[in-house]
Amino acid sequence: MEILSIALLLIIAAEATYLVAVNTKKSVSKKAGRPIFVDTSVLIDGRIIAVAQSGFMGGDTLFIPRSVIGELQYLADNADAEKRGRARHGLDIVTELQKMPGIKVEIFQDGSKAEEGVDERLLKLAKQYNGAVCTIDYNLNKVAQVENIVVLNVNDLAMSLRMAYLPGEKILLELTQKGQDSHQAVGHLADGTMVVVERASKLIGQTAEIEFIRSLQTAAGKMMFAKLVEHSKPADRSFNKNDKLARPAKKAYVKPEAVVEQPVAVAAPVAYHSDNNDQRLASRANKPSAPRKPYQPRQQPSGNPTAPYKQVSKKPRTSAQNEDDLIRMLNNPE
Repeated sequence: MEILSIALLLIIAAEATYLVAVNTKKSVSKKAGRPIFVDTSVLIDGRIIAVAQSGFMGGDTLFIPRSVIGELQYLADNADAEKRGRARHGLDIVTELQKMPGIKVEIFQDGSKAEEGVDERLLKLAKQYNGAVCTIDYNLNKVAQVENIVVLNVNDLAMSLRMAYLPGEKILLELTQKGQDSHQAVGHLADGTMVVVERASKLIGQTAEIEFIRSLQTAAGKMMFAKLVEHSKPADRSFNKNDKLARPAKKAYVKPEAVVEQPVAVAAPVAYHSDNNDQRLASRANKPSAPRKPYQPRQQPSGNPTAPYKQVSKKPRTSAQNEDDLIRMLNNPE
């Protein structure tokens, strides 16, 4: 009897589990046209708030698995301050999504922890309920594409909405009409974006090279502003007659025969005496010369005038001796 009762209880429990699973699947499919299971990376990123506010989610319901919230809770208790702050920001994003009007957000009770991993759990839920995965995880995106699961990637959405050209880029653009100001011209890119070119009203109907300056995003659409690319022109060699700076200087033409050699200045000899000595020399030159003494023969030392005169050889005087005599004479004019 005990064995039968236990077997009966097991059968009842299995049937109840099956009915709960079937009812849950039916309820999910009824409430949402296409359930979207949100990944942890999207909640940490936070841009899903702007996407949801814009209404691109439509009537789809955002399902946040309980395992994803459990992973955020685990990261919020991490010792790393950066990971802890990002996880807490993700939990705040969940709260903001729940408070937003017109957005259907539900917490899918799949357990607080995914034994096989959060990414594997998301793929399993998307397959089971024929839903999509909202993520910015590159690897999860690739695996979901292999499994033929629809992926909503916020990064892909941002790439498709970004400007086709950034400030500083140059292209050739056909200018078709006038702008709001009289000096402006307007052209359009291949995607229909209007480009306003400054100082280009004279080039309407022509193709000109432009450089983008800035972009403007409005509720009516996006618009870009540009300027004409100025190419360097060759230097203008023409000059005004009155402009002396622009006119090249003329070189004086000198005939070869007109060249006259200038005499080379010769330096005066350097005197070896002072000004006082010059005056003394001048005074001595003006004095009359004294009469010469009569010639007297030289007497011999022996006193005998008849003795033959002994010739004495004399050495020639040097220039140094002559200079000494001259200095001695200048110092003693008397």
